[in-house]
Amino acid sequence: MATSSRARSQEGRFISGVVEGFYGRPWTMEQRTELFKREQKWGLNTYLYAPKDDYKHRMYWRDMYSAEEAEQLVALISAAKQHGVDFIYAISPGLDITFSNPKEVAALKRKLDQVKEFGCRSFSLLFDDIETEMCPADKEAFSSFAHAQVAVTNEVYQHLGEPDTFLFCPTDYCARFCKPNVSQSSYLRTVGEKLLPGVDILWTGPKVVSHKISVESIEEVSSVLKRAPVIWDNIHANDYDPQRIFLGPFKDRPTELIPKLRGVLTNPNCEFYPNFVAIHTLATWCKATADEGPRDVKMAGDEEQDPCYSPNKALTLALTDWLQEFLSTDQPGGPCCPPARLKKDSTEEEPMQTDKGDRSYVPGPGENPLYTAEPLTLDDLKLLSDLFYLPYEHGSTARTMLQQLDWLTNNSRAATAETDQTAEWCSRAQQFDDMCEAVVQMFNRLSNAPNRRILYDLYNFICDIKSGVGLARAYVKTLGGRGRPSAQLMNDDPEPWDFRGGLSGEFQRMLPGHGNRDLFRHPPMTAVYCIRPYCPEDKVEVQRIFREMQKAGEGNVPPKAQPPLICDSLSTGDISPSPQCALVLEDEIGMCGYALALTDAKSAAAKIQRATSDSVFEEFPSVITVQMLPRVTDPSPAKRMIGQLLSSIRSTGSRGVFCELRHSDRRRLDFYTKLGSFKPVKVSGLSQDILAMATSL
Repeated sequence: MATSSRARSQEGRFISGVVEGFYGRPWTMEQRTELFKREQKWGLNTYLYAPKDDYKHRMYWRDMYSAEEAEQLVALISAAKQHGVDFIYAISPGLDITFSNPKEVAALKRKLDQVKEFGCRSFSLLFDDIETEMCPADKEAFSSFAHAQVAVTNEVYQHLGEPDTFLFCPTDYCARFCKPNVSQSSYLRTVGEKLLPGVDILWTGPKVVSHKISVESIEEVSSVLKRAPVIWDNIHANDYDPQRIFLGPFKDRPTELIPKLRGVLTNPNCEFYPNFVAIHTLATWCKATADEGPRDVKMAGDEEQDPCYSPNKALTLALTDWLQEFLSTDQPGGPCCPPARLKKDSTEEEPMQTDKGDRSYVPGPGENPLYTAEPLTLDDLKLLSDLFYLPYEHGSTARTMLQQLDWLTNNSRAATAETDQTAEWCSRAQQFDDMCEAVVQMFNRLSNAPNRRILYDLYNFICDIKSGVGLARAYVKTLGGRGRPSAQLMNDDPEPWDFRGGLSGEFQRMLPGHGNRDLFRHPPMTAVYCIRPYCPEDKVEVQRIFREMQKAGEGNVPPKAQPPLICDSLSTGDISPSPQCALVLEDEIGMCGYALALTDAKSAAAKIQRATSDSVFEEFPSVITVQMLPRVTDPSPAKRMIGQLLSSIRSTGSRGVFCELRHSDRRRLDFYTKLGSFKPVKVSGLSQDILAMATSL
């Protein structure tokens, strides 16, 4: 009986489709029905129902379904049949089942009999992600964990009438779990020898999330299992990291595998709608065999090793079809409408329309133009896929951005001093900025796409990447002096969006191996700073830094139109700093900052003909100026230098010190504010563009 059943199974169709087997919120009944339609359209034939967080699938597997739940499952199984999809009901009793207890086995049979009454004819027993230690009762009854699982599986399989499709997921479901290896695993050997031949076995490949699955690895495990496995493919699964989503193509599985497998089921992202690419490209892969006649597209390509399947071309096919869904207005609880038009009939209403007022408003002269949303493009979706590609690989654009940023930061000296790399640095910086701008525009067009269901599944991810790209973009602009120096880079009290990852991120950054598994790998960057006394030879470098930072911060105000600052005369060298009251900061490139002070600021004010109240000089007789190049992103050296300088000023008998800042100099203004000791003070006759901050000593 078992042999004939296995023969029917072997001659049956190649199992292909989707397993809902992730941890997290299960998909809705509406989403599953939509999945069946897609599977039918794309030529897939199977859906494995195995959501880990369905209590009655795993945690409370003994509990029978209520009348309401039964009604939903009946409708779901019926919908699958209507679309030619084999609905496989999976149950996962391994958390607490006692294999040797007949009552436990009877409870399992009773539960599956109920589902069989719903119209289900295909089943699966899952023993994944459970403890391998047997209870004392099972140890007495079975010689090994594998014998216990096989005994119950065979009994249930026969009880159900040996259905044509019956899947078994072993506890050692990938090569990494097998001890000492696949070919010598006593667990797998027992499963292969004792499990009835009509039962198919699920396998994830070399790892839980397998980067590649080779023909040789499948031949090895097939030999041990004595049957071809069904691949449970986690290449697009993201339940292990809620900050990642995978929109790249099904790849690194040669089509030579197809005749050596019983089937392939993808266990994709937890978010339903972004799985369009994962499922679409799997369908293309399943059809891309040399002996099945015409395919959707000619797949051979010079850049591809597989003559029957090109991941890049399959991805383009998927994204082209997905674009049409993005451009379709989704109706809550109903089917998608035809693609949205830029102009609508006066009688056509938006799903969430609240204002039926005059739509013919035309802005007048000098008024803001009406906002017009640009339509999403195929290039936008290609960029989106590149940014959220696959677990072991970034897309080509993402790799290029990381390479450019790495080169720009490691060669930042070329941005601040004329070298033979300066032109290349500027060119690369512009290319990086253009790519960052493309990400921003992609985000804007996605945010305005008519299909909000897809957008909401993607929104957290695209917000996160937009923010990360924005920080990198601002940093590169600051390095190149193309924008006003960012206060974020010398700020130890940033906004929460300036640091990523929450508590989990902090745990990771404290570990010694943090970053050693990044897909883009480079050695950790460190900076060593030296604080030393100022000497006359430093005057030229101080002037250069002052001019550079003045140019970066002046905005649209010409230098001559800006009111003079008392402290500027220290930076320009017109007035020398007081003895023992001047320090410079150096890194591996050279001087990168300075802190200068004048114990008697009244003389400097007179020299630049600044009328200042004597009361200010009585309370704060000294003046200080501090300047840092943008490449100094660590605020600690600057704080240490100021601490030393204030100590020197105090030793001269000065009662207090003040500094003057332009309101446009947000970077230094933020820095002095975060020091805590400097507070704004009112100075009569001071230009509105200038702010005075002071501290008592």
